[in-house]
Amino acid sequence: MPCCTCCKKGKTALSELKEKLIAAFNALHIPDMEEVTELNALKGSFANIEYALPNSQIVKFWDDNRIYLGNQLQKKDSDRCYGIIADEKYLMVSEYSGFGTDAEIIVFKRWN
Repeated sequence: MPCCTCCKKGKTALSELKEKLIAAFNALHIPDMEEVTELNALKGSFANIEYALPNSQIVKFWDDNRIYLGNQLQKKDSDRCYGIIADEKYLMVSEYSGFGTDAEIIVFKRWN
């Protein structure tokens, strides 16, 4: 269920969604990504960075007007970061330089 729906249902529903997502992100076992311990509510327009597809098309995957759960994690021994974001159906891990530049999709999958 969407983050905003969980908020309306109460703290327990939101906590349960966060726990499931944290487990799903950690189960990916991405090298050099620290363990996910917290997810924050993120407005889509804040977290919705552009990605260049192999055919050179530039795309965004998230709705600027929705609220998602995510976080930014430092990549070990690097100046790059991992951005993690999810909704009730999909999760994404991307890697990028400061301010979302040179973004690469590491994982984009249906999780629920």
